[in-house]
Amino acid sequence: MTAPNFALLEAVRRRRPLIHCIANLVSANDCANLALALGASPIMAKAPKEMESIAAASAAAVLNTGTPEAETFRACLLRGQAAARLGHPVILDPVGVGASPWRLAQVEELLAAFTPALLRVNLGEAQALLHLESLEQGVDSPVAVSSAQRAKLARRLARERGTVVLLSGPEDVISDGTALWRIGGGSPQMAQITGTGCMLSLLCGVFASVEPEMSAALTAAAFWKACAHRGAVQSGGRGPGSFRAALLDAAGTLRAEDCTAGVWVETCK
Repeated sequence: MTAPNFALLEAVRRRRPLIHCIANLVSANDCANLALALGASPIMAKAPKEMESIAAASAAAVLNTGTPEAETFRACLLRGQAAARLGHPVILDPVGVGASPWRLAQVEELLAAFTPALLRVNLGEAQALLHLESLEQGVDSPVAVSSAQRAKLARRLARERGTVVLLSGPEDVISDGTALWRIGGGSPQMAQITGTGCMLSLLCGVFASVEPEMSAALTAAAFWKACAHRGAVQSGGRGPGSFRAALLDAAGTLRAEDCTAGVWVETCK
């Protein structure tokens, strides 16, 4: 697999998979609307008592720890364990995992209990999970490092956790511990609105419901860059509010043949 599979867009629209999201307060609405824009059906349940039932009914889960509470982590734990029993993909988005020792400990408890199909992290989150000095500022990762360093971190985290890692940023890096891809393009305006990483995790869940996780991650990353490129063109520099709306419009209207505009994908050694 050396290229994104944009035929997944039609597969999602045809199957209309139910995607379970334990979302954070900041991005829950955007994630739900993004799922709908792609043709999936979101369910935003978070009560621990219904995790077994929701797991049985849904095709994939996206677990986001961005505004954490003890009950949220309990729900994520039960949901991840249920998915493991059912063989359903789980995308774990450990937002701001390095923001506090408590949050890191809670995320590591999740990772000890089940292995997600995919970890979607930014630079600071990857460093925190590897117990390196984190560069997080709240939930963001403002300090740039070289492309080679990002690739090394993604590959190491994938190996240590035994899963696919999508390390997102202006240039996304995806690795399963051996193979590695870089995806670039999009628009710098993505940094001007909140929740774009959470929405990328949602996309990974949508595509993982119809395709194995490596292909799903590569397709989600490239598709989101294409949406950013189209959104920037359509919003015409009017500001972050217009760009946010145009981003969702792009997600709902891009066809497979449109998804290479403003995007590049590179396989690395």
